[in-house]
Amino acid sequence: MTTTNKPQTISPRMLFRSFAIAEMFTWAGLITALVLRAFEVTDLVPIAGGIHGFVFLCYSATTIFVCVNQKWPLRLGLTGLLLAIIPFATVPFEIVADRKGLLTGDWRLAPGGEAPHGFIEHVQAWVLRHVLLSIIVLILLVTTLFITLLWLGPPVPRD
Repeated sequence: MTTTNKPQTISPRMLFRSFAIAEMFTWAGLITALVLRAFEVTDLVPIAGGIHGFVFLCYSATTIFVCVNQKWPLRLGLTGLLLAIIPFATVPFEIVADRKGLLTGDWRLAPGGEAPHGFIEHVQAWVLRHVLLSIIVLILLVTTLFITLLWLGPPVPRD
């Protein structure tokens, strides 16, 4: 019996599911922190909000990446992004997308896969050929955006 030593990669389905669930948990943490602050127990909103904001950005990047890979219609990708602003809505979206077969398959633009067409697909193909470097670059970009948003402050000034 021969086996191939193909490196294990996370599927589009598993990547999307992971961040949809993480988004749900960080919403729960943020809402809990808001309730604790409202009852003057403690103020964990800056910490919970920061964690939620970071995961929101990661979920958004993941949604775009999976949308391109799965060739979702633009309106479906935008729906996935917009549902992140509604508490707990990312998980039902992921469940429906999975049941409809919208998350099946592997990375189509990975080495040995389809040839990329257009700028966005070329970027995704590059990312899939240089996974470790891409993760580092993505972390740096998300962190820079996150720090910039923290520096700008909350959208509504506190009393």
